[in-house]
Amino acid sequence: MKRKPINPETMYKATPYGFSHAVEQNGGRTLHMSGQVAWNAAGELVGPGDLAAQARQALANLRQVLAEVGATPANIVRLRTYVVGHTPDKLGPVTEEILAFYGDTVPAANTWIGVQALAMPDFLIEIEATAVLD
Repeated sequence: MKRKPINPETMYKATPYGFSHAVEQNGGRTLHMSGQVAWNAAGELVGPGDLAAQARQALANLRQVLAEVGATPANIVRLRTYVVGHTPDKLGPVTEEILAFYGDTVPAANTWIGVQALAMPDFLIEIEATAVLD
């Protein structure tokens, strides 16, 4: 699978904010991952009231799904990040978690969506992803 981040020099720098403007994919199988929330393996909420902690757990869950098929965050071509009651001050803590999730890999495309509520009242964030596998 070839994953090529597209970040035109004529546009603002997106990667410091945890995303690329686009990602080109060639070949491979597509993996559509359900939105992940801050539930641990026991189905318990991690980080009640703590957006960054919930983002970290949601991303850890995505990492586990990827590992199940032999993939890593480098295979992700698209994220969608849903944040309850989104305001600009929430960008920083979540972006830090997203950048840590990618490590040295250039981030994939990402869209942030402010929502009124998620499936359970204590969820603050849900992150879904699309990956392409070799």
